[in-house]
Amino acid sequence: MMTIRRAEDRGHANHGWLDTHYTFSFADYYEPRWMGFRSLRVINDDTIAGGGGFGTHPHRDMEILTYVLSGALRHRDSMGHETVLKPGDAQRISAGTGIAHSEFNYSPIEPVHLLQIWIQPERKGAVPSYAERSFGNGGAFQGLTLVASREGRDGSVSLGQNAEVWLARLGKHGGATHTLAPGRHAWVHVAEGEITLNGQALRAGDGAAISNHAGLTLAARASAQALLFDLN
Repeated sequence: MMTIRRAEDRGHANHGWLDTHYTFSFADYYEPRWMGFRSLRVINDDTIAGGGGFGTHPHRDMEILTYVLSGALRHRDSMGHETVLKPGDAQRISAGTGIAHSEFNYSPIEPVHLLQIWIQPERKGAVPSYAERSFGNGGAFQGLTLVASREGRDGSVSLGQNAEVWLARLGKHGGATHTLAPGRHAWVHVAEGEITLNGQALRAGDGAAISNHAGLTLAARASAQALLFDLN
C-alpha cells in the first residue's frame, strides 16, 4: 500500500525570516491524520533568510537530523560543537537527557534551504551525542547512499532507533532500487526534482508512505534528490 502526501497539502508558515512547510503536525500546525509515520515524527522543509535563524533552545529524547540542500547553516550547541553545514552535509543530534542548540543562516544575504527531521528514539534518557558527515554537494549523482543507521555502518551517522535513512541522488532518467525486509515500512520524501516511485509521479515536497511492498523503485524524471526512510 502506498499513501501519497502532496507538497501543496502540507502545513505552511511564513515568519519572514523562516518559510517552512510541515509534512507532519508541528508547532501551530495540527493535522490528526498526519502526526508522523512509524518512528518518523517530523520533516520540516525550511528556508531561512539571510541573517535569520533559530536562537538557542532545548531538546530532549529525540533523534534530530538536519540535511542541507543549499546555502550554509551555522550550528552551536551546549556540548561545545560549533560548525557550518554546507550542501550535502548531514548532522545528527541525539538529544537524550537534554541539549540546547542554535541554528543560524551563515550568510547575511543568501537563504539556506534545509530539511529538519525528527525520529523518535528507542529509549529515553540516553547520553546526548553529536555526529555529522558530508555526502558531497550533489554534483555527483550516485544512486542510494546510507546517511544514518542504528549501527552507523558504511560511514553513516548512528541513530538511537532501528531505522535507516538513505539519500537518493539521481540524474535525469537515473534510477535506484531498495528492498524492504519483511515487516518494514518506508517513507520517501522528494527534496528536489521529480521522480517516480513504483510508477507513481512525485515532485519536490511530495512524500509517500509505503507498507507491504518488498521492493521500491525510484526513477528520476529530472535530476532529483530524495530521502528514503526504512522504518520498523
